[in-house]
Amino acid sequence: MIVMTGVRIELNRRERAMLRAVAAGRGVLVSSCEPALTIDGCWCDHAAVHNLLAAGLIEKEHQVAYGQPTPAVITRLGEAVLAEATEHSRRASGA
Repeated sequence: MIVMTGVRIELNRRERAMLRAVAAGRGVLVSSCEPALTIDGCWCDHAAVHNLLAAGLIEKEHQVAYGQPTPAVITRLGEAVLAEATEHSRRASGA
């Protein structure tokens, strides 16, 4: 969980895994009224994708035409949330 500008962001395990994959350059967003995300060519949970986009944690690398793919990229906020989640996991595991 991270709190920035009064907004609390908590991710479930699926959302954290998707965020890590996007950070590793494995995600592709397909432009549509509700963008879809693939990771390693597999479609992701639409609700989780919506949450990551709405929270500003991931975004399109380029503006593309409707139905076209573009790499998904992690935002600075996404990097901060991912770093916080990783640190929290380390503390919880006693590492």
